[in-house]
Amino acid sequence: MALMPQAAPRESHCPSDPRALVLASASPRREELLRSLGLEFQVDASAASEEIDLGLSIGEVVTTLATRKAQDVAPRHPEALIVAADTLVGLDTAVFGKPRDAAEAREMLLCLSGRSHRVHSGLVALDAATMALQSLVVETEVRFRDIDQAEIDAYVRTTEPLDKAGAYGIQGLGAAFVEGIVGDLWNVAGLPLAALNDLLTSTGCCLICRRLHDASRRDSSI
Repeated sequence: MALMPQAAPRESHCPSDPRALVLASASPRREELLRSLGLEFQVDASAASEEIDLGLSIGEVVTTLATRKAQDVAPRHPEALIVAADTLVGLDTAVFGKPRDAAEAREMLLCLSGRSHRVHSGLVALDAATMALQSLVVETEVRFRDIDQAEIDAYVRTTEPLDKAGAYGIQGLGAAFVEGIVGDLWNVAGLPLAALNDLLTSTGCCLICRRLHDASRRDSSI
């Protein structure tokens, strides 16, 4: 049997990217997701304004807010690649961000009960050296089962929904409400990883290769 010629092994299919990676976010969930990939990065929470133009579509809003976050932290990391995201929940014409208090969290959950909604995330990658920016919007459809008032009240008492768009966390107790999902699960958790990989690939180095290069740099420094 003839043997097929084998290509020379390669460490990765992307060249090494010397830029530090910075996550412009105060969200522990986004940080946890990125840490779970074994990447080396810094976290720098943005203080950018979250005021929006009510005439914008929900996709334009999340992209605008994510862009502001990246641009806000860029001057502190002039040679870095900045990643930022923003997430909102859309139900018919209503848009849900983080609830202001427990009462608003209850209202949001009552609206979502027994219905499908869409989670929209704007994701940007900004080269701080050139201020070149690329962005993507990711949508995921989530369907909730029927939830009664007593269950909603109990969930709100856990405080889990109070800092999450749409007042629930799919990576936490809020998963008990979800009976179906169409699209990227990680988008609902706060950071669409497939879209992030696309953005990083377009800027020069995908997630997998960045992990490989990070490990190689660690090994060479020992």
